[in-house]
Amino acid sequence: MTVQPASKKPIRWHIAVFLAPALLVYTVVMILPLFGTLQLSLFRGTPEAQVFVGLENFRTLLGDPRWSASFWNALWNNVWFFIIHMAVQNPIGILLAALLSNPRLRLRGFYRTAIFVPTILSFVIVGFVWKLILSPIWGVAPSLLDLVGLKSLFAPWLGKEEYALTTLGLISVWQFVGIPMMLIYAALLAIPDEILEAAEYDGITGMAQFWKIKLPLILPSIGIISVLTFVGNFNAFDLIYSSQGAMAGPNFSTDILGTFLYRTFFGFQLQIGDPNMGATIASMMFFIILAGVCLYLFGIQTRLRRYQF
Repeated sequence: MTVQPASKKPIRWHIAVFLAPALLVYTVVMILPLFGTLQLSLFRGTPEAQVFVGLENFRTLLGDPRWSASFWNALWNNVWFFIIHMAVQNPIGILLAALLSNPRLRLRGFYRTAIFVPTILSFVIVGFVWKLILSPIWGVAPSLLDLVGLKSLFAPWLGKEEYALTTLGLISVWQFVGIPMMLIYAALLAIPDEILEAAEYDGITGMAQFWKIKLPLILPSIGIISVLTFVGNFNAFDLIYSSQGAMAGPNFSTDILGTFLYRTFFGFQLQIGDPNMGATIASMMFFIILAGVCLYLFGIQTRLRRYQF
């Protein structure tokens, strides 16, 4: 009796054929610029004569008072911008998703659309419109507050250092609260009916069902939303630039890493552009985002897997 040799599995070349265009585009658009930025941050000088300086640019950014003050100010503003979204946007998104997932609610489709529409608006439009609304000269906010007898509460929020960044954060929340709402809404709809029926048999209904059954099951989705919020906020630029300009006024109180990078790399007004230091700032942004994402993937996501169904 002869033993038939094991047949080799055929090589699936079609997988590489289908992946190649996407990998090529991603490499050209993302990977090569990333390595180019990291390389540029290790040099100093003019475009004609670049000198390798290693990590000296990073030491300058973090240790030189001329650079470190602006960097730490922008970093703290970015952290505060992120805290606003985590503390306001995501809880509101979860609450809206829980309400809109109620089958007894009428016009659910209309409410979902109305809440999600600001997400598709341009940053320039949002920044310009809200700047007009909150203007103490020609804005409608003072008049609207006057109609309800609260005009005394109005202040030029975008013009005061202590309020400007928080105001812009809340504007960003208004624009993007539809994204966590839709993601959580989809996660709620994906919960198997058998689990909810079993909970009802045990007498768990209403808000108790949401807190004890639904919320633990959507924790992985909440984790994904949190890391997307983190990445998006530390890449923020458009809203600040369109509403407050490249100087991120007043007195750099709304300056974040994105606007700091823009001024440093391209120059602005009397400031001369420095591509090497700009690349250093961009590299620091990349390392911060990478550290946050790795913390989520290896420290948080592994613990949330127990709630997957």
